[in-house]
Amino acid sequence: MSELVFLGIESSCDDSAAAIVTGEGRILSSVVAGQNSLHADFGGVVPEIAARAHAEKLDLCVEQALAQAGLGLADLDGVAVTAGPGLIGGVMAGVMLAKGIAAGTGLPLVGVNHLAGHALTPRLTDGIGFPYVMLLVSGGHCQFLRVEDPQSFTRLGGTIDDAPGEAFDKLARLLGLPQPGGPSVEAEAAQGDPDRFDLPRPLLDRPGFDMSFSGLKTAALRQRDALVAAQGGLFQRDRADLCAGFQAAVSDLLAGKAARVLAAHPVPVLAVAGGVAANRTIRAALEAVAEQAGARFLAPPLALCTDNGAMIAWAGIERFRQGARDDLSLMARPRWPLDQSAAPMLGAGKRGAKA
Repeated sequence: MSELVFLGIESSCDDSAAAIVTGEGRILSSVVAGQNSLHADFGGVVPEIAARAHAEKLDLCVEQALAQAGLGLADLDGVAVTAGPGLIGGVMAGVMLAKGIAAGTGLPLVGVNHLAGHALTPRLTDGIGFPYVMLLVSGGHCQFLRVEDPQSFTRLGGTIDDAPGEAFDKLARLLGLPQPGGPSVEAEAAQGDPDRFDLPRPLLDRPGFDMSFSGLKTAALRQRDALVAAQGGLFQRDRADLCAGFQAAVSDLLAGKAARVLAAHPVPVLAVAGGVAANRTIRAALEAVAEQAGARFLAPPLALCTDNGAMIAWAGIERFRQGARDDLSLMARPRWPLDQSAAPMLGAGKRGAKA
């Protein structure tokens, strides 16, 4: 049997992406059209602007992905598309494009959970087996998952309020740093003293695997306001030290909870994915935790940490091999928890209740 070749389409937030991936895990092409410049003046992603940009760019991304791979639509074996969760306008743009391609070519259509794309990335990059623990940590999500097979995920814990990426974005806005906040805060933190400010580690002293980041953001706000009141403004050193302290607190929270998860659920691999997984300080802390627990640590290449079409194509291949097929009734879903049996998490972030 010839090797499977899938097109993957991703549009859940503010990146329009398409990729061509094979069943052996070869990424033949990956195209991402970002929208940072469109949202820069608003301090965050504007859903209506994002949806319009997806509608304008997604077909071009698909054309470029096919051209880079040296393939045409006739060379594909299927189309995988993010069907949720995410900003509904963007998800709809991707789903409608995928439906159009499937209808026009007769190719099989596979709807993919965006979170499953992240969670299965270590199998694309490193070919690992099941089970493993995945820390999915991004702008809209933060949860520990035990991954049992391509369609079986157990949520072990998650954030009860803000996701870490969302907290980084909010800190950046507080300090006048550009968006997205994660890279801006990390760059500033490299010049700062992480021990200058006494910032909290919420829920780290409590049992369980759930996390909280809202109180940490509020503590940073109070430190900023105290500095402004005392000296009439913020100096560059103040900003760098606040960023370093905030980053250290997030790193301690994630590493502390990861150590607890691995102690209770021993597995051969601790993997991390999502945009915040690109943070080098957080990666180093999680790698140390995995080593102490006797587990292998896996983090995807930086280009596969953030949203991309390759992870969607691969997740589609995994589902396709298990017999999953969708038809033209496939719907875009703003909410789609991976663990259908778990109770919804308390709290909300920019994408709604954490589930």
